[in-house]
Amino acid sequence: MFAGFFIQKLFGDIPSLFSSEGELRKIWSLPDTRKKLLLALADKGYAPEQLDELKKLVHADDSDLFDVLSYIAYHRDMLPRADRAEQAKVHFINYNKAQREFLNFVLKQYVQSGVSELDDAKLADLLILKYNALADAKHELGDIKSIRNTFVGFQAYLYEEVAA
Repeated sequence: MFAGFFIQKLFGDIPSLFSSEGELRKIWSLPDTRKKLLLALADKGYAPEQLDELKKLVHADDSDLFDVLSYIAYHRDMLPRADRAEQAKVHFINYNKAQREFLNFVLKQYVQSGVSELDDAKLADLLILKYNALADAKHELGDIKSIRNTFVGFQAYLYEEVAA
């Protein structure tokens, strides 16, 4: 009973959060706007723990919350994070070898742990985890601004609509 009510309430609240699947994709593609959406969901009573439960409820443990929201609002098929990451890799051609290595590392973290790994606040941790020190990361990838641009810019590819 609670699950049905929860989904019904969420379905009713969605129009105030985003008006189309395209808008959801655009919001979800950037860490800053994704964070604002998650805060708006929390303000409406959808805590992160509840959203995790919702993923379990719709058998989407290995999917991104984006897919769950898209499934509920627009009846779209859910895509496992591993498939989403694999599809985004076609865009690796836009990056140099060092950037591809770093993005591949980020994608592995995303597949393993979820969308929280794509948050701006995680960038320094990811760089240290991969390179042991920020100085080493900068030596491999360039200045922090270009590293951040690569990290954030690539996320749009994760959420772009892929032709079936």
